[in-house]
Order: sequence, then C-alpha cells, then structure tokens
Amino acid sequence: MTVHFIGAGPGAADLLTLRAARLIAESPVCLYAGALVPVEVLEHCPPDVRLVDTANLDLDRIITELAAAHAAGQQVARLHSGDPSVFSAMAEQMRRLDALGIPYDVTPGVPAFAAAAASLNRELTVPGVGQTVILTRTSARATPMPPGEDLATLGASGATLVLHLAVQRIEEVVADLLPNYGSECPVAVVARASRDDELVLRGTLADIADQVRAAGVKRTAIIVVGEVLAAEGFPDSHLYSTARCRS
Repeated sequence: MTVHFIGAGPGAADLLTLRAARLIAESPVCLYAGALVPVEVLEHCPPDVRLVDTANLDLDRIITELAAAHAAGQQVARLHSGDPSVFSAMAEQMRRLDALGIPYDVTPGVPAFAAAAASLNRELTVPGVGQTVILTRTSARATPMPPGEDLATLGASGATLVLHLAVQRIEEVVADLLPNYGSECPVAVVARASRDDELVLRGTLADIADQVRAAGVKRTAIIVVGEVLAAEGFPDSHLYSTARCRS
C-alpha cells in the first residue's frame, strides 16, 4: 500500500499527467481539496472509490484517513492542486507518514504559475531581460515568511516575481515592490488559470490594484511582476544560434 501524492494540475481537467490519471484510477481511496481540485479530475477514480474532501479537515484528521487506508491495505491518491512541490503543505504530511512507517511517493503536476504563463503567452525567462524567476508568497494569515524573504528584500534582485496566495493583499504587494520595480513595471494577475472561468488582468504596478478590486478577484490567482511581461526587442537565445558550437 502506498500514498500517492499527486499534482492534479492548475484546474483544467485535461492538464493531468498520464501517470496521475493511472494512479487515481488504481486507488480505492482518494483525498482531495474540494475547493481546488476540479470534479472532472475525480472522474478518473474507480467506481467504488472512497472520496474524502480535505477542504475542512485539519492535519490530524487527514493523517487519520491515510493511516486507516494503510491499515486496510488500500492505495491512496492524495490530490494536491497544481504541483505538490510548491505551497502544497505536503511536507508536514510526509513527516507524519515517516513517523508512522507509511510509504509514499510523489507524482508532479502542472504548476499554477506555468498555467498562468501559458495564458499570458509569455516565457518567464527572456534573453537579456530576465533569467531568474522567484516563486514566493506573502504572509497575511499564513505562516510568517522566513527572514530575508520579504518582498522588499526579494525585489532588490529585480528578478521576475511570481506570487501565490497574495492577491487579497494586492495593495501591500504593490507598496512593497514599487521602490525596486517602479510604477510602470508590467504586472499580470491570472485568476483560475486554465479553467473555463479564467480571468486575466494586465497592467502595471500603478494600476493593477484597482483592476483587481474592480474585478473582485480574491483567491486562486497568480501575480506575475517583471519586465519579461512586456519584452519585445530582446536578443535571440543562444540555444538556436547559428554561431553556437554544435560539435
């Protein structure tokens, strides 16, 4: 018996890996976050699956469910939205499973930031413009950020910033980034990336907060900040250059 931590993708049901679909179909128990994992993904489950919505469960109750399945010899599909390597709260579940001697593995998924970039038709690493992407969030009501990982410090790099779980604090995000990026820095907010009701807002640090408020975006959104969003006159990549040595 194994607990399979599975990246369920950003929302679109067809942005699920073949491996993920197979493991879901093979698992008689499936734990998922009802508010984030689309119901279409659950259609891959076997007919007699035990479905457990974890949206209102605390960590202890989630581990109790996993331990019960293990005791019954049942394989578990533990679905996380996007890719479980980023902001998924998977690490503390693994720590509990290690203590209980319950085996697990991880299947990656399409991360929300990648879906957002696709919706924007933008590469986040553009030659001569930006070659570094920082994935981060803000504190708000969540776990405090470690020292040195506040937006003012991270923004000093000038790198492209991708913020999760931060759209509710868009005004504070703008205030923290203005000193390093300037009011005309391009910004995009992609809400519910890849879903039928996806919403894309494009602007600058000067106006993005007003757009977010007007659109009523409060959750399930990615914020992208950086010059790569408006890059045009950049040099071609060395990857396909005729001057590149191909021996």
